[in-house]
Amino acid sequence: MAQISINRLRKAFGQTSVLKEIELTIRDGEFMTLIGPSGCGKSTLLRIIAGLESQTGGHIQIGEQVVDELRPKERNLAMVFQSYALYPHLTVFDNIATPLRMRNGSWFQRLPLIGRRLPGSAALAEEIEEKVAEVSSLLQIEHLLQRKPGELSGGQRQRVALGRAMVRSPAAFLMDEPLSNLDAKLRVHMRSEIAQLHRQLGSTFIYVTHDQAEAMTMSDRVALMMDGELLQVDTPDEIYRNPVDVRVAEFIGSPKINLLPATVSLCGRVALAGHLLPVSTDVGVGESVTLGIRPESAVICATEGGELSGRLTYLENMGGEYFVHVSVAELAAPLVVRCGVEQGQGLALEMSVGIRLKLDQALVFDSAGQRIDATRINREAADEQYQRRIA
Repeated sequence: MAQISINRLRKAFGQTSVLKEIELTIRDGEFMTLIGPSGCGKSTLLRIIAGLESQTGGHIQIGEQVVDELRPKERNLAMVFQSYALYPHLTVFDNIATPLRMRNGSWFQRLPLIGRRLPGSAALAEEIEEKVAEVSSLLQIEHLLQRKPGELSGGQRQRVALGRAMVRSPAAFLMDEPLSNLDAKLRVHMRSEIAQLHRQLGSTFIYVTHDQAEAMTMSDRVALMMDGELLQVDTPDEIYRNPVDVRVAEFIGSPKINLLPATVSLCGRVALAGHLLPVSTDVGVGESVTLGIRPESAVICATEGGELSGRLTYLENMGGEYFVHVSVAELAAPLVVRCGVEQGQGLALEMSVGIRLKLDQALVFDSAGQRIDATRINREAADEQYQRRIA
């Protein structure tokens, strides 16, 4: 196990900058997920850590050692690829055993016929067999050891790829979208298996994905990347509830956060669709801001009972909950509200409804997309203060 430190890392392909001054420390034994849209640089960053790509600038340190000049095999890292990269002609046993034979056996001992008769080969074979048995038992694939990859399901091949990485006892595991080739049901199952495996091993895991469900359910911390930049590094709960950038807020969460255009009125209050909200900021009067409302931070109510009102245009029945799409005249895009089954079953298309906002959970972003402080204030006192201000 080891801490991995990334210092001012840059990568460019010609004139195209792919990674921009990345600063990140992955703690010893931590499960860190790199997440972001396709093309944001997360897989490139993982490959640079592994030594499969060279950086344009900056440094990578594993434990106490700077590894910029070390070849991949000298970094003691294990990589699990999206395609699993198993040897199709070898059995599961041999796929898992190959890294040990390559690392611990001499060139002569690796020869097919002569190697097993050389001094020390029997002891090496016994050691490898014990290690493969230990790993296969942990992954519950002992009954598959004599099969070949073509005879395995996707989940079984995933376990074999993990076993081949584990058998080397690496300083860290690097995983590049390892579940993307599995069906939805198996992905959910493998998420829990990988998370449990991390707890059992206590090793450092660096996991790359564009699937926020994987990042939010498995990680100790999440590093969200866009356009080669690291936008925020935090726990899944913090990155969801307290995003520092509107791009983070929009990327994390399903359904997506509702982003509502607003302005700052007198007394620093936020004005939305012609209504003064009991929310104040320090932004200058007349400045444009964006109000972020998660679908669960809005409630369907009677037309006159909320801050907004509109027409119900679409209902998504998710079984255990409903996503309600409401078209509001003052807003360009429909506002999405998450509600329970009982309430959802009582709604119908084209119905006029009100929307009450849980403003203590609202997020406010400035015109540059950066999160700004916002305070929920007493509505009656705020209205009285506003009336005095305009009198």
